[in-house]
Amino acid sequence: MARAVFPEVLARLRTFFDVLDNPDDTVWTPAELSVKLRGRHGAFITGSECIDAALLDAHPQLRAVCNMAVGYNNIDIAACTARGVLATNTPDVLTETTADFGFALMMATARRISESEDFLRRGDWKKWCYDMFTGSDVHGATLGILGMGRIGQAIARRGALGFGMKVIYHNRSPLPAEAEGPLGARWVDKERLLREADHLLLVLPYSAISHHAIGSAELALMKPTATLTNIARGGIVDDAALAAALRERRIAAAGLDVFEGEPAVHPDLLTLPNVVLTPHIASASVATRRAMADLAADNLIAALTGGRPPTPVNPVVLPQPLRA
Repeated sequence: MARAVFPEVLARLRTFFDVLDNPDDTVWTPAELSVKLRGRHGAFITGSECIDAALLDAHPQLRAVCNMAVGYNNIDIAACTARGVLATNTPDVLTETTADFGFALMMATARRISESEDFLRRGDWKKWCYDMFTGSDVHGATLGILGMGRIGQAIARRGALGFGMKVIYHNRSPLPAEAEGPLGARWVDKERLLREADHLLLVLPYSAISHHAIGSAELALMKPTATLTNIARGGIVDDAALAAALRERRIAAAGLDVFEGEPAVHPDLLTLPNVVLTPHIASASVATRRAMADLAADNLIAALTGGRPPTPVNPVVLPQPLRA
């Protein structure tokens, strides 16, 4: 157990396995993680731990790495597959909670919630003023979504059905018509998405291809009144380029739950009033985090006891059922 987890989940795993846990919730260095993995057949990990080819080669007895997250860019899937190691993640169980948070962060960004709260707490509020912290409307605006998977579609539902937003999106390929129809969502190319969105929300997976998918050139295409919200992964946005665009007011504001090199945050972002910053908490409701932990445990138990893990990332390594 690479990180601390709900006591009930830990107790359940102990009924199946000899468990080495981490009650202090220390973030182990790669070297420390390697020491802890000696003789271990399974690993319950989070996004804090990197599973790469070198680590797998050092521990040939390892059979499963089960991530308590939907993203798995911290795991070298090709290296796992080549060595017959199962990798799993926790999709679906966090979709609605993450969509709730993404929409909340977008609204806080558009309506300057953090900036105005800081103003009030400092004691600077002395009178009402017609243009005090005027932001941008969400209702009726154009919502642009980059990455239209489960979470993107859940955000689109909130925007279209709850706030009457016009929804445009960019994915590698358009959704089926039956998925687009209820949302009134429309696929557009990436350039058009950037140019037309009043509020751009990022929910695409991180990979080498999506690294700095939003950089200086992309930010230059956005409206000066637009907002950008990132609940996907750090590295999808060039944080230095974003800080410059915010400082120069080339876009209005940003809401960020993820960062390059987190938990470190680009220092320029910390100095700007027009950015809302949260510490990677989009899935952080009690019920959802418990569901994620339970699913990671389900995967680990099944992988090491001969069952079928519910959410394998590389199912090709599993024994294939006999055909009739």
